[in-house]
Amino acid sequence: MNAREVLEALRAQADASRLPGMARVGIETSKALGVSLPVIRSIAKRAGTDQTLARDLWATEVHEARMVAALVAEPATLSFRAMGAWAADLDSWDLTDLLADTYVRTAHLDRAIRTWSDARHGFTKRCAFSMLARLAVGHADEPDEIYLGYLALIQAAATDDRNEVKKAVNWALRQIGKRNGTLQAAAIAEAEALLALDDRTARWIARDALRELRNPLTVERIPR
Repeated sequence: MNAREVLEALRAQADASRLPGMARVGIETSKALGVSLPVIRSIAKRAGTDQTLARDLWATEVHEARMVAALVAEPATLSFRAMGAWAADLDSWDLTDLLADTYVRTAHLDRAIRTWSDARHGFTKRCAFSMLARLAVGHADEPDEIYLGYLALIQAAATDDRNEVKKAVNWALRQIGKRNGTLQAAAIAEAEALLALDDRTARWIARDALRELRNPLTVERIPR
């Protein structure tokens, strides 16, 4: 498929009545068509992995076309510069988190997380912590030391009260803590330190993380 064919497929499935609901959950809809994520994934599957197509789709600025771009991009071919250009364009949490799934499979993962964790642009910063959360969930082989090192980034970002940032920081902390017993203890200690700060956002992140990491059902599933 080329970009024109993907856009035609998206427009054939567009439902403008979905847009108000998307906006209510914080999705930017000014350039959206109203296509559901399962349909977007289905179209991306038909298109296959194609970095040229991904670039062409991203250039359209259409929300759902950019989501397809995130799904068909080739992680192995992405340069850090190209990743940064897309990250600077992000304007919605759903696209950010989908792109994080792709970015976490690139050779520039650690550099991106560390560089963007203090970005001025809110959604670029969210991308760093979404990548960290995705890494913690989907990659089983990294040593604990990697995640213990990332806790400092969480601490530094915990007072950023932008909704798109604080939710991703919270998400990353919770996912790190659910990897194993050692990281659970470290994440709880980090959350307790945040709870002691005189900052409303840090305390919200801490309380929410502690609620999950101390939940008996969660604890039961954490590897020991």
